[in-house]
Amino acid sequence: MSATLVEQLETGLDAPICLTWELTYACNLACVHCLSSSGRRDPRELTTEECQGVIDELERMQVFYVNIGGGEPTVRRDFWELVEYAVAHRVGVKFSTNGSRISAERAQWLAGCDYVDVQVSLDGATSEVNDAVRGPGSYSTAITAMENLAGAGFAGFKLSVVVTRENVSQLDEFKRLADGFGAQLRLTRLRPSGRGADVWGELHPTAAQQRELYEWLLAHGENVLTGDSFFHLGGYGAALPGLNLCGAGRVVCLIDPIGDVYACPFVIHDEFRAGNVREPGGFARVWRESALFGDLRRPQHAGACASCGLFDKCRGGCMAAKFFTGLPLDGPDPECVLGHGERLLAARGDDPIPRPSVDMSKRRPRRRPARACDENPLTVIPA
Repeated sequence: MSATLVEQLETGLDAPICLTWELTYACNLACVHCLSSSGRRDPRELTTEECQGVIDELERMQVFYVNIGGGEPTVRRDFWELVEYAVAHRVGVKFSTNGSRISAERAQWLAGCDYVDVQVSLDGATSEVNDAVRGPGSYSTAITAMENLAGAGFAGFKLSVVVTRENVSQLDEFKRLADGFGAQLRLTRLRPSGRGADVWGELHPTAAQQRELYEWLLAHGENVLTGDSFFHLGGYGAALPGLNLCGAGRVVCLIDPIGDVYACPFVIHDEFRAGNVREPGGFARVWRESALFGDLRRPQHAGACASCGLFDKCRGGCMAAKFFTGLPLDGPDPECVLGHGERLLAARGDDPIPRPSVDMSKRRPRRRPARACDENPLTVIPA
């Protein structure tokens, strides 16, 4: 990426390149690392008409596509209606799903849609690894969804994986699995956001695994999507493919189910709330006039990292990872490849850390079921 383009992105664009929109906090899973602490529906959710109004704004702003998540977005009764509305208004849709409502019939419908992409979440190349994080039965459900998509001729859908300490050794298996379905592998970083804050210490990759991941991405990165997940690993040497800077408030942001707009999809906290789409001027005004976004678009000082010769490669790392581990935003990433973040974490001890402003969890999730007969959380709602 050229220096000129980086400078342009850092100062913000007239409209986000990619808008993340969590349509609902309702979910039929209870993943231990859920970045939005989803589970229950918020009764204040945007209505169908309000959602359509946001889509109208995105069309006027010429937003290329919207990345829809949740929660499990397909449990909203108007989800497919909203997808159709967005596509009809020239706003592409990429939605993330656990696959529980991707039936063979729905897969056929999706395969016939223009400007729609699907990301099926799977966090283990085996059921043992995946289901320990996402819940019993979730591996089988995701595989069935991908079989349905492949069977319908939906080429190039995404297999989306959050890289953890327990699955980083399965990267080759994930790639083979994606290739076998004619899908594209998408890897994202585990961040200490939402319920992920409670398991980050035990699930985030070790320093040795971070290096292993970096080497794997160097070898396969041109054929694997990463977004801006791993630019902090640039400190090892060469920059990885993708957006090698934090795009929060510059090129990306989040709309949550009740219309609140946050600078980053991974920092659902009042400190990073920029406004609400229900306010006068709607989303466009928040994006273009928010004081918070204005601050983020100004030149950022390297802070404690200023003396490090690797700053231009890692850009200080991820804002969310720093914020929710209690590290200063102008300091090193907690997974800094030189170990600076790890040392700061050790020095801060047991001091309180920020907690997300929203928690819609149904219950505190367990890493593993207590009994083999624990209820399967994948209650499929008829399409």
